[in-house]
Amino acid sequence: MTSLSYLLRILLASLFCSICAASDYHERLELTPLPSSSLLASFNFRSNASLESFEQQNFRYFPRSLGQILQHANAKELHLRFTTGRWDAESWGTRPWNGVKEGGTGVEIWAWIDAPTEDKAFAKWITLTQSLSGLFCASLNFIDSTRTTRPVVSFEQTGDHTTSSQLHLLHGVLPGEVVCTENLTPFLKLLPCKGKAGISSLLDGHKLFDASWQSMSIDVRPVCPKEQKECLVEIEQTVDMVLDIDRSKRPRGDNPIPRPVPVEQLACDPSKWYNSEDTCYPLEKSTEKGWSLTEIFGRNIKGACPLTDDSGPGSKTICVNAPHEREVYITAGAFESKDPEGFSRCYTLLSSNAFDLVLPEQELQTKMPLEQPSLHVERTIIGHGQERGGMRTILTNPSETDNVDFIYFESLPWFMRPYLHTLQATIAGKDGVQRHVPVSEIVKDIFYRPAVDRERGTQLELSLTVPAASTVTLIYDFEKAILRYTEYPPDANRGFNVAPAVIKLKDNSTGSPVYIRTTSLLLPLPTPDFSMPYNVIILTSTVMALAFGSIFNLLVRRFVALDEVAALTSGTLKTRLRGKIIALKDKLSGKAVKVE
Repeated sequence: MTSLSYLLRILLASLFCSICAASDYHERLELTPLPSSSLLASFNFRSNASLESFEQQNFRYFPRSLGQILQHANAKELHLRFTTGRWDAESWGTRPWNGVKEGGTGVEIWAWIDAPTEDKAFAKWITLTQSLSGLFCASLNFIDSTRTTRPVVSFEQTGDHTTSSQLHLLHGVLPGEVVCTENLTPFLKLLPCKGKAGISSLLDGHKLFDASWQSMSIDVRPVCPKEQKECLVEIEQTVDMVLDIDRSKRPRGDNPIPRPVPVEQLACDPSKWYNSEDTCYPLEKSTEKGWSLTEIFGRNIKGACPLTDDSGPGSKTICVNAPHEREVYITAGAFESKDPEGFSRCYTLLSSNAFDLVLPEQELQTKMPLEQPSLHVERTIIGHGQERGGMRTILTNPSETDNVDFIYFESLPWFMRPYLHTLQATIAGKDGVQRHVPVSEIVKDIFYRPAVDRERGTQLELSLTVPAASTVTLIYDFEKAILRYTEYPPDANRGFNVAPAVIKLKDNSTGSPVYIRTTSLLLPLPTPDFSMPYNVIILTSTVMALAFGSIFNLLVRRFVALDEVAALTSGTLKTRLRGKIIALKDKLSGKAVKVE
């Protein structure tokens, strides 16, 4: 009996190992130190499901809650983004994943929906956004026709779709959405280990939303590998954040209200001529900041996720992008492999024990190469007054030899009416002297879909070219519409959110798309004084109360003689009854005697 149970245990263990080996789930964490005491942490989770099993709702690693929503809405490809903060391209270099897995400020979503007509596709689109709104505790149900656009060339399909499908691309954005822990919790529930093991156990809302910049993305697409006969449905989830090392290492309960650092603790550069007792320029340290996973995330990795594939590219669970001369200490239960180029090392978790990684403070002779973006973008609202304004976009090409060709996409609200005939272009070279040029010299092609009041917004797509070592400035005028008083939000004086612009260009080395998004904008609109109705209501109510009180008092009050009052208030029972009888007779006869 003992030998039989032992053999059964071995068979179950081997079966479990074979299932794990054939797993279609991979996860990876890349840690990249950045200048200015910052750290980029990129979490990537990827799992597959066969298309046949997906259509039969036989879900294994693919989350059932999301899969049923996609089937009900006929969404063949989905891209969802939650982003807060601003990416500092001048200090941090190029964006992670070349901006492909990054969204604009707030919530951004676009999907390809299979439908015979545009109206039916829009109906499915509303079903998709409302369902995802409940799943992720977000305000996606506010994406209506006024916030929906149909881009033409700004977004490409990343999946392998059949030619017989009638796919419609729809795009929506909520720039004013606040991303918080309520969005992170359902995001983690889509993972197989659900934040209990693996690298997802590092994700904590206090650390994630304390980052200088963070982005959560979900991508679902069909994939048909050439080496396999059947197609797959792939879901990829990523979390990218830029953490401030000094702020992350500070205990959570320490200094809950941000206060200035004491003067004696400031590290100033005395070589600056303006250095004084009240003026300090930060001193750049020659050493790299020391940190560990426990200090940065407030916890360590709770072992490897048992569903992770132990073979292939997914085996390298944690990677640190730092020169090989940088000392790195790890706990037991992991295997290290170094990149031959000398700027990366990866670790494979071999056990379910807790894992921690420590990088002590060290002075390095080799600096990590920082790749600069091929285009810098700045977008602002100009002008003054409550009726008109202008949009200014500054595009800078840092390359000395190559021109930059890209697609510029804007989705404007319906109450912001642009005038394309006012579009002007100026160009400035290294000398900084600006000169006006014809718009056709910069803008090669235009796709413009005008807005319809309270039905749809403005869609503008431009094909632009910026010469080498030049700065191009585009300016156009717009008019502000006046809303109905019921269309103003409670914080109307704050302004109205304008979605970020999306820029799509090609990577010269790989040919893959690169995306850049500007910051969102606040548009001030003519706002009435909402306290005026309150004042009118209060004044009217006061006048009505005074008038009603006076008239009611005259109708109800009765005047009697002084002796009758005494008879009513004193005397025997017989006297009181007689007084009441007299008062009743006087009331019936309409007699009234004034009391003096």
